Amino acid sequence: MDKDTLVELDYCRIRDDIAQFCVSEEAKLALKMREPFNDTAYIEKLKNTSKDWQLLNASQYAPALLSWPEVFPVFKIIKTSGAALTIEQAHALLLFCISAKKIATAIPTAAENMTIPHLANALRALPDLTKPHAELSHIITADGEIKELPELRDIKNRIAALTKKIGAVLRAYTTDKRFVDSLESNVPVLRANREVLAVKAQQRNKIRGIIHGVSQSGQTVYIEPEEAVNASNELMQEEANLHIAIRAILRTLAATLLPFAEQFEAAYPILLHLDQTCAVSRWGIANNCSYALTCNEENPLTLLQARHPLLAEKAVPVDVRFMKGKRVLIITGPNAGGKTVALKTIALFALLNQSGFPIPAQEGSRLPIFNDVFADIGDGQSLDESLSTFSAHMKKIARAVSSCTEKSLVLLDELGSGTDWQEGSAIAMAVLDELIKKEAFVLVTTHHGALKNYGWTHERCINASVEFNSETLMPTYRLIMGVPGESRALDIAEKNGLNAEIIKNARAYIAGGKSDISALINGLHAKHAEADALLQAQEARTQLLNEMQRKVDLKSLSLRQREHELNCGAQTEAQRFLHEARSTLENLVRELREGEMTKEKTLAVRNFIDNLTESVDAQNANLEKEADALSKNAQSTSQENSLVFAPGAAVLAAASRRSGTIICASGKNKWLVQFENIKIEMKEKDLKLMPPSKHKNMPLVTIEKNDSEKQTQPAYELRLLGMREAEAIKALEKQLDLCVLHSVKNFSIIHGKGNGILQQAVRDYLSHYSAVKEFCFAPNEDGGAGKTYVTLW
Repeated sequence: MDKDTLVELDYCRIRDDIAQFCVSEEAKLALKMREPFNDTAYIEKLKNTSKDWQLLNASQYAPALLSWPEVFPVFKIIKTSGAALTIEQAHALLLFCISAKKIATAIPTAAENMTIPHLANALRALPDLTKPHAELSHIITADGEIKELPELRDIKNRIAALTKKIGAVLRAYTTDKRFVDSLESNVPVLRANREVLAVKAQQRNKIRGIIHGVSQSGQTVYIEPEEAVNASNELMQEEANLHIAIRAILRTLAATLLPFAEQFEAAYPILLHLDQTCAVSRWGIANNCSYALTCNEENPLTLLQARHPLLAEKAVPVDVRFMKGKRVLIITGPNAGGKTVALKTIALFALLNQSGFPIPAQEGSRLPIFNDVFADIGDGQSLDESLSTFSAHMKKIARAVSSCTEKSLVLLDELGSGTDWQEGSAIAMAVLDELIKKEAFVLVTTHHGALKNYGWTHERCINASVEFNSETLMPTYRLIMGVPGESRALDIAEKNGLNAEIIKNARAYIAGGKSDISALINGLHAKHAEADALLQAQEARTQLLNEMQRKVDLKSLSLRQREHELNCGAQTEAQRFLHEARSTLENLVRELREGEMTKEKTLAVRNFIDNLTESVDAQNANLEKEADALSKNAQSTSQENSLVFAPGAAVLAAASRRSGTIICASGKNKWLVQFENIKIEMKEKDLKLMPPSKHKNMPLVTIEKNDSEKQTQPAYELRLLGMREAEAIKALEKQLDLCVLHSVKNFSIIHGKGNGILQQAVRDYLSHYSAVKEFCFAPNEDGGAGKTYVTLW
């Protein structure tokens, strides 16, 4: 994707913020180079792994990822024959192994106690670095120091002895009273890696030795006493020997690690992947983010409570809901009202999603996958290229139009501006025509009234506006879908101090033609506010129903658990009874085999069988008694409610929710039921008895051509069969108005299949009606393509 577009949409800033959550510098640098992907499977892999991290980091099994220094260049060194590592490089490899070992232990442990399949799957490919870790830890400590190895011990002992000897020589001078007046300091100093005495220049002849330097003032001479010269020479030689020995050890270590080079290289991208996805998860938690779902024909682009991450606490959440078949969003409204921010937020979220990042929005948000993003934002004026504002706009738009496809996202800020409004509007509409023809996904901001009308009338477009508070004359920055907005230029100008007389004259110039449009837009805003209030009330009712359902589910679970406990108790009792009976029977059989058949033995067997029979009969009697009691209770309840399964009883089919009447019994626990003009044999368990007063053996509501004008209540099943297209649309229009008036959210339309004309007319009308949330064909068992289910906001 175009890097300038990524910068323009603030993608790079957000990506760099996310990278700061990485623990290793290599993962951080790699994440800062990431650009949006268009491979859906890989995007989902990244998001799913980050989701697993989110679960893991919130649990008691959360591991602490350990950092490591740069190691990638070291892999090349250990693959080179005869090469030697430095202590820093060996230490970096050791920390890399420690990090891999820790994560390889922590994630499998967590996976045994929680569901993190994608993290566990990523870890399966991680090579075992136990052996190279052992080789490294034998040489290097976790702090990056060479261990006390046998081959270094003698050299280090000689170095310690020589250092002690040199110290003793220097102390002899600093503590001798004869040299008190000759020394500038009684503390030795270091010059040319050798310990020397700071001697006053006038007294330098009192101490024999080698002069290693003079101070800038010339007042101090640095002398190494001759007694310490030989020891210092030997010390330098031993230190050189130590360096050679360490280098030999590190060269041997590099050769030892050579067989593990491929394992290091295989582990490297896995650890980077784990570090990066963990960082993404931590950023998402810090910014209250969620992971976007994928879009399809039935589930278009949706953003719920979306917040631009750079605005932080100042961000006003916006909702964006595209309807099925819509590809162009036209945002209108006042200056500084948030149009461009809304446009950039949608585009930025698409880029973040395609990078495997979460978005600052609520769960349930959906975003498509784009191959390219084209943006015309800002004036783009350039003196170097002799481009005016309008020319700069046209250059970017021309590139977008010529290069875009159905997988492209096109952003057009202030489309048609910078020139005569009439010509600008004409160009803007022609550009949108071409983009729609190419099936591109388009986001537009504008002040042109012609584009508001274009968005209202074109089937592929949807209008939106940024809200404006007419009392405070300030924008609220909320995005209202389905309604165009006014520019409110005069109100904003007056708010910012423009002379009142100028404002008055300006209003006089535009009075007349625009007033009707303003009234229409204001009316639409009022209806939208009313619909929004109804939607909130519906959501509150839905939450209440969900809570009631939750309580019912908990009660059902409790009953099932109790039933299970009772079954377990019965099973235990049965096993005990069987065990005792078997033991008694085995004893009797053994007695019969061991001796003669006597009258006493025969009587004992007969008594055992009689006792066993009596015990079983007693249990059966108890069960029959309990069943009889339950039956009486059930009959009492049925009599109280006057609801029994019998011919003529009103019933409701549990699956289809259709009402009917029992005709007669057709078998054990089976009944023949009349549903309108259809007779169906159904099992008793699939039927629900209904009070006779609530049962009507007729369609719920039928709208006929001759009396549709008298309809005052919305139909729950609108029948359009036999109507012409115009009559059907008129009936549908009245039905939708009644549904909005009576707060009805769901109904169905029977239009039949036929040649598809009536079916298509209904779907076209529903797609343009702003109160329609969604619609779809009914299941095959309820009419299929001949019936449409409709849901309103």
